[in-house]
Amino acid sequence: MNAAHLNSTELMAPPVASTIQQRSLIIGVVFAILSVVGAFFQPDRFYAAYLLGFMLWVGLSLGCLALVMLVHMTGGVWGQAVRRIWEAGGRTIWLMAPLFIPIVLGLRHLYVWAHPEEIARNKHLQEITRAYLNPRGFVARAVIYFAIWILLAWLLNKWSAEQDEPPMKDTGRRFRVLSGPGLVLYAFTVAFAAIDGVMSLNPGWISTIYGLLFLAGECLSAVCFAIVVVAILHRYKPVSEFMKPDYVHDYGKLMLTFVMVWAYFSFSQWLIIWSGNLPEEISWYLRRLQGGWQMIGLSLVLFHFAVPFALLLSRPLKRNVHKLVYLAAFLMFMRYVDMFWYIEPTFHESFSFSWLELVVPVAMGGFWLALFFRHLKQRPLLPVYDVQTQPVLEPAHHE
Repeated sequence: MNAAHLNSTELMAPPVASTIQQRSLIIGVVFAILSVVGAFFQPDRFYAAYLLGFMLWVGLSLGCLALVMLVHMTGGVWGQAVRRIWEAGGRTIWLMAPLFIPIVLGLRHLYVWAHPEEIARNKHLQEITRAYLNPRGFVARAVIYFAIWILLAWLLNKWSAEQDEPPMKDTGRRFRVLSGPGLVLYAFTVAFAAIDGVMSLNPGWISTIYGLLFLAGECLSAVCFAIVVVAILHRYKPVSEFMKPDYVHDYGKLMLTFVMVWAYFSFSQWLIIWSGNLPEEISWYLRRLQGGWQMIGLSLVLFHFAVPFALLLSRPLKRNVHKLVYLAAFLMFMRYVDMFWYIEPTFHESFSFSWLELVVPVAMGGFWLALFFRHLKQRPLLPVYDVQTQPVLEPAHHE
């Protein structure tokens, strides 16, 4: 393939994208109906499951957005080959904004600081609700977060779409000027959003490294998701022609990086709190290290870090997308387990799992994937008139 003799139709997503889009939408509708039924009969359980699903899928949207900016800051053909996948994932942030509304409506089902009677008899709650944690401030901050994320996604995708029109041009500087501050804004907004949405479930507990755990997890989810999509599309043109083992190897190394970063942040948080040995700090871990929750924590140590870390040391595995995809899909499942471990022990002293914890995230994921593949079909899988595209289209010199 050569960009000089290429038209955009040759780089469009194959028909399988439409098939997956339709099936995802059907799954979303069916599971959404089941979720509504569950919300009617078990509202408390529904809102906890809804928060779980929302944090999981908004995290994937934001991880895709962050990696688009990372690609623009670092350059290189490795990122160009999957940039449109991450751009399509980042554009789903438009979907997550209205999906935030049920969380606002269910504040009293989720957060103790949304109960005036609890605030009246707790001096600590009175202080933090007056200064920060209150429904009005919660909603106002969420509006600011989404405004920043949507603006970043809109500008990055608008400029990217212009690269599908002639002439050939180098617009890298414009992307870098936005992506540098954009990554800083991403880090701050995601950290505060994690504090508002999840850490405030336990308003008496704080962790200075909490937001970084979400940053690492979101980026890991986005890398794994890109590998899954590449594995699906790799059976068809044009991905089968331009996706080289070297690029897949880079994605495997990036996956290994974020696995280690997530583990480092998780261990650092545990070590700092353990060494401090303060009752108000260790309460979060005590709840998750008894009543059956400790087995979920152990599974995260083994299957979110130890096993993936050992497997990703293999060079042949990292270069074969059809093998790497299984580990990527498994790590995406472990991201669900990780979020489950963050959220659910707040509401249940002993381990408890309801069908709503499965149905609600699947419903949300069905709509997310339907919108993602709709976006993916709208543009060529490579920006045709970007100067970085030609190196991607050059034949591989070795396998």
